[in-house]
Amino acid sequence: MTSAAYSTASSSGWVDRYRAVRAAMPALAAGLSAEDLAAQSMPDCSPGKWHLAHTSWFFEAMLLSQHPGYEPVDARLQTLFNSYYEALGERVNRFERGLMTRPSLDEVLAYRAEIDRRMIDWLGRTDLDAHQIYLLTLGFHHDQQHQELFLMDMLNLMSRSPLEPAAYSVEPRGRVVEATRGGVVRLDGGLTQIGHDGTGFAFDNEGPSHRVWLEPYSLAADLVTNGDWQRFIEDDGYGRPELWLSDGWATVKAEGWQAPLYWHRDDDGWSAMTLSGRVTVDPAMPVRHVSFYEADAFARWAGTRLPTEAEWEHAIRSRPEAFANAFGEVWQWTSSAYGPYPGFTPTDGTASEYNGKFMANQMVLRGASFATPDGHGRVSYRNFFYPQQRWAFMGLRLAEDAPKQAEAKTRDGEVARFRRDLIAGLSQSPKVASPKWFYDARGSDLFEDITRLPEYYPTRQEAALLRAVAPRWAELFGPEAVLVEFGSGASEKTRIVLDAAPGLAAYVPIDISADALNGAVERIGEGYPYLKVVPLVGDFLHMPPLPDGIGSGRRIGFFPGSTIGNLERDEAIAFLKSARGLLGPDALFILGIDLVKEPEVLIAAYDDAAGVTAAFNRNLLVRANRELEADFDIDAFAHEARWNAEAQRMEMHLVAGRDMEVIIGDSRVSFAEGETIHTESSRKFTEQTVRELATMAGWSVTTFEIGDAPSVALALLGT
Repeated sequence: MTSAAYSTASSSGWVDRYRAVRAAMPALAAGLSAEDLAAQSMPDCSPGKWHLAHTSWFFEAMLLSQHPGYEPVDARLQTLFNSYYEALGERVNRFERGLMTRPSLDEVLAYRAEIDRRMIDWLGRTDLDAHQIYLLTLGFHHDQQHQELFLMDMLNLMSRSPLEPAAYSVEPRGRVVEATRGGVVRLDGGLTQIGHDGTGFAFDNEGPSHRVWLEPYSLAADLVTNGDWQRFIEDDGYGRPELWLSDGWATVKAEGWQAPLYWHRDDDGWSAMTLSGRVTVDPAMPVRHVSFYEADAFARWAGTRLPTEAEWEHAIRSRPEAFANAFGEVWQWTSSAYGPYPGFTPTDGTASEYNGKFMANQMVLRGASFATPDGHGRVSYRNFFYPQQRWAFMGLRLAEDAPKQAEAKTRDGEVARFRRDLIAGLSQSPKVASPKWFYDARGSDLFEDITRLPEYYPTRQEAALLRAVAPRWAELFGPEAVLVEFGSGASEKTRIVLDAAPGLAAYVPIDISADALNGAVERIGEGYPYLKVVPLVGDFLHMPPLPDGIGSGRRIGFFPGSTIGNLERDEAIAFLKSARGLLGPDALFILGIDLVKEPEVLIAAYDDAAGVTAAFNRNLLVRANRELEADFDIDAFAHEARWNAEAQRMEMHLVAGRDMEVIIGDSRVSFAEGETIHTESSRKFTEQTVRELATMAGWSVTTFEIGDAPSVALALLGT
């Protein structure tokens, strides 16, 4: 730390700052009972009463006691509230802090008040030197660390009660969650400088600043979400030893981990214990309470990795605007072991024990959480925990190495098509955009999150109906049949058909997004290792021929999810004709259809309370900014869902909140306030309109099955 940044403060300035910092923890404790503040839930946690006292002891031990002849408030408290400073004498073991019923809460608060009185008196009459300024500032940041620990420990305590009480009516947090940005940010790497540069306060472990070499890499713009983690769970992430480090797998088995800490699944889905009680898991929110072992396993499952702490710091320093929630949601695991930087020297004096003695067997986290006090976080901050710990507010952000040349070329071709389509659509009046560009990897994940929402009935109802009809329909497939799915698949519905037809010769998923397709192929390959999986990159309306060698039997088309409703009538007919030609004679086609129903049910399904569909809709603009060098102001566009009764379709629009001009590469597009981009239409059908559509495309409806309300249907088409 360089003390010059603080040395000009007046005594009244120091007093004001001291009062502000010290007021925070009593405010957190104000609504809690004496019993809440006295209990210790596990050895890693401390009672709230202890936090209140220890942070006061710190100022007494580090500053007040340094004056000759100082008389402690109560000498007995030095042992009770010393944390780990061996140089300061005896101390109570951490795991026994909850046994100290004396002093009482009132006595602790009286001790705290007396320390505050003495500190304010001392600050008012002392011209602080550089070392005193450092220790005082260290005390402020130490207090702020314990404010966050107070909340972590209180949540763990509340979670241990069968009553699952809420510690607070509203979760204490310093800022609102930032909107997602989507995709990854590519960085060139090279020789870069990391670590604290000496300006302002920093803990000793943040320095000295030094050079590191980084190979080119990418860092995710967003944190891993609860929805992402649910997919990991559903893919048996906690049951596959190949994903885990050896010690991590041993911990999974020993502790019986099946989900993040505080998660619980019942008939209504996943919920999580929070500081405001048990709540439904929001798939769009960043995942919390995962250990390093879990974060590392998730990254391996996702085909990526955790960033090094140098990569994280370099990325946030270089492109802070490109990353959502770098600070203020969760501390983010890195792959870096906690150790000293080159040239590290601990703080002089008693505070030398603050960080250096812990530099073994722990892993580094970067960023800050929702519970981190304002002014405490910074880009060079090095938090650290043991790899099995997960009661802290911990999450992750993924990294990957620079893509290989062949992958880059494939991506470049897709980007060029995206650019042409988007510019052409925004040049029309009214403006339109094809919904096929929703589905990059992030868009696919967001849609999976949508399918889990209580308002979004189509996936849930269609899956139930498919389970009922798939065994009967599979009997019609015949030997050596090939399932051809229009869309990347690998969803629950794909698996229902694969399970009903174990004799399939091959599975061919077709999708325009190579990223989504690769992920689907990997998941299906892992779940069905003996099934031949042959992916095909292609547009539904311009499909390449099926590859050779996939089986000689009947071709079975599969188009679930009422995706047919996203196509205009002429497009739907053209698609069904093209699919008939692709699949050949004697083909069957399983078509998912959403039926016309009450507008309020439809609108709720496309404008959910959690805002996941809004994020999915705006992901089109996020993707354009990332891939097309566009500069859409994402927050300036509102999601709107409309029921068009005349056309019998739901429509999704992005509504401009102001007049603006948007750059897309070399093109410029003007928007007037209130003007919309029509991003998706989802037609709803009756049995009659489905039969008419099939007939015009050369198919016949052999079976039409309707599920329970809110009803969807499945049609089996034949040639």
